[in-house]
Amino acid sequence: METADRDDPTEQEVFDVLSNRRRRYALYALLNDGETTIGSLADRIAAWENDCAVADVTPAERKRVYTALQQSHVPKLERLGLVDFDADSGRISPTDVTADVDAYLDVVDEPRQSWTRFCVGVSALSVGLAAAVWLDLPLVGAVDPRLWLTLVAGLVTTATVTRTYRSSNRDLESEPPDVNRP
Repeated sequence: METADRDDPTEQEVFDVLSNRRRRYALYALLNDGETTIGSLADRIAAWENDCAVADVTPAERKRVYTALQQSHVPKLERLGLVDFDADSGRISPTDVTADVDAYLDVVDEPRQSWTRFCVGVSALSVGLAAAVWLDLPLVGAVDPRLWLTLVAGLVTTATVTRTYRSSNRDLESEPPDVNRP
């Protein structure tokens, strides 16, 4: 199916897709690995579901996941334009639309509240510091404002680079994000 032939999925369709754990796992793996075979994808998902290494997945566990992917999940993802699937070769690949779903998976990937709190904290610190410099308060006013600007810019840049690096280097040998256990 050509993904250009249809509109992007609605938010409701995306939430419907993500309501199923196997589809979340499939999208998570495809976003990180790129193109793969449905067999390799079934192995990875079966390992996550059974809390074992890919090498330890039994044929029965693999078959259950493979069958569900082939008959239900992959066709649904393909209908919505989230994956391209070649039934002849068994190859499945993400589309441009798949990357849009990453924002939804990111909420599952790590606690969003902690990132939001951090951003609010950096913003509050920046505004407070700007006000202190503008009011020429003691101690703060004694330091060159360019130094404060450099400090805040460095903090924001470091946080952004760290966040981007963490999002792009997920450990796929571990469990997917929504099943990590304490």
